[in-house]
Amino acid sequence: MVYLGEGGTPLVGREVARKRVFLKLENLNPTGSFKDRGSALLVSFLLSRGVTEVVEDSSGNAGASLAAYAAAVGIKSHIFVPSFASGPKLQQMQAYGARVVRVPGAREAAHQAALSFASERGLPYASHALLPMGIPGIGTTAFELIEQLGQMPGSIVAPIGHGSLFLGLILAARAIRAQQPGASLPMMVGAQPANCAPLVASWEKREFGGCQGSSLAEGTQIETPVRARQILRLLDPTRDSLVAITEDELLSAWQALAKMGFYVEPTSALVWAACYKLIDDLPEPVVLVFSGSGLKFSQQSIK
Repeated sequence: MVYLGEGGTPLVGREVARKRVFLKLENLNPTGSFKDRGSALLVSFLLSRGVTEVVEDSSGNAGASLAAYAAAVGIKSHIFVPSFASGPKLQQMQAYGARVVRVPGAREAAHQAALSFASERGLPYASHALLPMGIPGIGTTAFELIEQLGQMPGSIVAPIGHGSLFLGLILAARAIRAQQPGASLPMMVGAQPANCAPLVASWEKREFGGCQGSSLAEGTQIETPVRARQILRLLDPTRDSLVAITEDELLSAWQALAKMGFYVEPTSALVWAACYKLIDDLPEPVVLVFSGSGLKFSQQSIK
């Protein structure tokens, strides 16, 4: 197993509209995001198969995480990133020794470029989104929440890009309930930016017209999330919810969190905005999962 200190992140309590709200600080993992839980398992799997070189595509956090865990065990990594990816994330990948390739166009262009490169070179495609190995690692977040709270959360709010974090939380909560007869599943709330919210569109039974412009929450700008079908199949329309957050709401939430002492990237601020939108409907205790560190975010992208 590869271990860099992932997991065991703090859970900090606050009160919002007289409700108990807890912030799960996944931004304090080794490379600054929740992705480290999945990378630990994925890279351990690669190592067990004798893999020495891999290809991945990422908008930032997953690439940085894979680069770190691969470097720790001597695996060479090639990371293809969309041209809009944040500078600090690219610098992080390069510091770990990864070869970083910037690809113009939408997020999907980086994915296709990575697939082509992997095929041409005969290299494994170590996708954090497509491979299943990382999901159980990410799911450990839910197990920790119960250890820290002493009970199942009443509701969990998390951002959705490809959906690995959200799916991991759902599956872990179901696994816990299977071992605790009578326990209730938490209300699951997923947040996406309004200008790129394919799951919200499906949830609301309307057509998704593609991503409309950029978002400060760059980690969620994904038109075709890999885990979309699984997530939509597992959600309960009578309990769960998916919500779209405007850029103004996102920026306000990010600024509010910073003034509270929490410096997270805007993707994490999606959950704070979603909490305020839905607070009256959220069962206690409410848990908000902060996915990434603000140190990875370039404020030059704020217009």
